[in-house]
Amino acid sequence: MIPDLAQTFRWFGPSDPVTLHAIKQTGATGIVTALHHIPAGDTWSLIEIEKRKAVIENSGFKWSVVESVNIHEDIKIGTDRRDHYISNYKETLKNLSQAGINIVCYNFMPVLDWTRTHLDFRLPNNASALRYHAQAIAAFDLYILQREDAFNEFTPQQQQAAKVYLDSLNADEKKLLLNTVLAGLPGTDEVFTVDEFKVYLEKYRAVDEAKLKENLGYFLKAIIPYAEELGIKMCIHPDDPPFPILGLPRVVKNEADLTDIVNMYQSPANGLTLCTGSLGANAANDIPGIITRLGQHIHFLHLRNVNREADGSFYEADHLAGSTDMFAVMKSIIMEQLKRSDVGRADLSIPMRPDHGHKILDDFNYNTYPGYSVIGRLKGLAELRGLELGIKRML
Repeated sequence: MIPDLAQTFRWFGPSDPVTLHAIKQTGATGIVTALHHIPAGDTWSLIEIEKRKAVIENSGFKWSVVESVNIHEDIKIGTDRRDHYISNYKETLKNLSQAGINIVCYNFMPVLDWTRTHLDFRLPNNASALRYHAQAIAAFDLYILQREDAFNEFTPQQQQAAKVYLDSLNADEKKLLLNTVLAGLPGTDEVFTVDEFKVYLEKYRAVDEAKLKENLGYFLKAIIPYAEELGIKMCIHPDDPPFPILGLPRVVKNEADLTDIVNMYQSPANGLTLCTGSLGANAANDIPGIITRLGQHIHFLHLRNVNREADGSFYEADHLAGSTDMFAVMKSIIMEQLKRSDVGRADLSIPMRPDHGHKILDDFNYNTYPGYSVIGRLKGLAELRGLELGIKRML
């Protein structure tokens, strides 16, 4: 019998309202976290890493995955300072390796991390979910951000619908939309102002998709040989949503991109984070097929589901519901485990975490990071655990 997937839970550190004591009751054995208090581009010292690791291990967990060692914008843009930040990144990897932590998740999304328009979208059962509303993004882009190129990217009909939508919002709702779209990195309370975001847009003016992918290749060719030497597995996270937004390019949005990335520097250290929610927001992404064809490169699993809408909108669904066939996804993952077993690979227990749970029940009494309430994710983990067990017993 092949071993179970390693069940993990994301934790945002000592300030997270979801405590390690609470996570212990979910059945997870591993923690996924990062040193969120250290700015992107700065080196994580061994002292800081060991301090966080001790807190995790003293609570009975393993620090399974780092998510994320964020990449400085100068690397993504390709400025003269990028080699400095790459050097810092290497130092962080060396310190993580010395602490015995060897899986590092990262992303290459310009400026913003995952983007949503609603953080409290109520479902019929009154659970609270995250939502990406295409019309709201258009309204923000056209009439709040007032990005000139946006008027060439949206049809007249879309522009009119966006204006009607914006006019339906009161002042507080408009401010909430702005703060939601321009939220900073997960684990922080940072929110860009419109003027600050426009400065970044200007910096990216000369960075199209081809240039961003070239800059990713530069980063990987510098980092991956060193990561391989250290025994660290790097795993890039797909873009969320998996298409360009607000004038910023995306280069980790589909199977073609993922294939390009693993071929930029072929190494066991150059791998993927499979996020079924990010990839699942685009109906063209065949996630079970991606697992079948690229599974050998997957080092980390984010399992969640979204319900897609015809206009490109989506919201976070129950883990076993939504538009992605989670049965087919889990079966493909298990088949990948069997392939690894057949060739003698040791990494059969791929770390898996239930991503972006709903707020349900007592979750509403805690001010948790959006998508990261404890009971909603516990429910997701329980469902995924049962699905995995059922498929393995069936094979």
